Amino acid sequence: MQYTLVTGGNIVDIENKKVFPGQILIEDGIIKEVGEKVVAPEGCQIIDVAGNTVLPGLFNCHEHMTMAPDPNPEAVADTDAQMTMKALHHLEQYIETGVTYVRDVGSSNFIDIDIRDAVKSGLVKKAPDMQVSGQCICMTGGHGWSAGGRQADGVDELRKAAREQLRAGADWLKIMATGGVMTRGVEPGSPQLTEEEMRAAIEEGHKVGAKSATHAQGTIGIKNAIRAGIDSVEHGCYLDDEAVELMLKNGTWLVATLCAPYYIKKYGVENGIPEYAVRKVDVIISHHYASFIKAYRAGVKCALGTDSGTPFNSHAGTGNELVLSVGEGLTPLEAIELATINSATMLGVEKELGSIVPGKKAHLAVFAGNPAENIQDILNCVMTIKNGEVLYSKL
Repeated sequence: MQYTLVTGGNIVDIENKKVFPGQILIEDGIIKEVGEKVVAPEGCQIIDVAGNTVLPGLFNCHEHMTMAPDPNPEAVADTDAQMTMKALHHLEQYIETGVTYVRDVGSSNFIDIDIRDAVKSGLVKKAPDMQVSGQCICMTGGHGWSAGGRQADGVDELRKAAREQLRAGADWLKIMATGGVMTRGVEPGSPQLTEEEMRAAIEEGHKVGAKSATHAQGTIGIKNAIRAGIDSVEHGCYLDDEAVELMLKNGTWLVATLCAPYYIKKYGVENGIPEYAVRKVDVIISHHYASFIKAYRAGVKCALGTDSGTPFNSHAGTGNELVLSVGEGLTPLEAIELATINSATMLGVEKELGSIVPGKKAHLAVFAGNPAENIQDILNCVMTIKNGEVLYSKL
């Protein structure tokens, strides 16, 4: 048995919404005991976190690991090898910012699936655990086609495209219900794949226990996807009352990705972002943020993701999504909940991750200060532990 005691810190108990000074005993990578005074077995490794705050490892449920946050992704033509090397660097950035689990929602040539398997096998060590979706599935010329998407039209083609992703080993299917900001010549509010097309792909996933996520910004496309049986709506920029009610009725998740428009608006054309992308963000950003808080306050299930890999949206910036969420009215603990137990629940791993309780994996993130009181402290990760092993430390 390998024992490790994490001591000297304040522990965020996200399930009971409290913070207390305590210790965490880890046995072979699993949390064995949590309390104010825990007896360390003989020969136990001691990790002193010296007055810092211990959270469950964070989740980022909407990221693109093979994409660097360049101003104009369309201008970048990386080889598979280049994308893989960038992805490995980005995964290190997640670890160094307290993120121990990610969901990748669109990669070229199944690179994400190969990387996931390399992490599972132990070949790649400094990386979060992950679920991946292979290629996004879009209509011909639709949002995502220029980023390696699988273009398909009609019910039969959608069914086949979904089966291709599942054959390759995708955990999720990523389906494009509407236009988007970063594809030239499409509009965020415009519906793209139809309800019938999406239903065919979603059914294929559900047959084998795979969930589906949809890029959906406009109201019509969002409702089409929900009625088709989608499991999570990504972005959800234009949610009306009917869309919110449909999400509540069907148990549909929302991953808002507030960071994506924020950085496009912040940096703009003067820093190299295409004019068409800035124009579209100027139109949607206020609706996007309002839709998120509307859905959250109505009781829609929400998880956390950033859409990292879009312009100036760093893979080291997961904490910024929490900061923006608090800026829209959430408490720090509510934002942390999105990034931990909520995200774990959406991904179906809540029995083993997402909170600091005995029996769960020892995925922990240590932050200077106290993010449960001051959310800005979530930007200062000083240690990341995965399966009881320290993968990153500034202490």
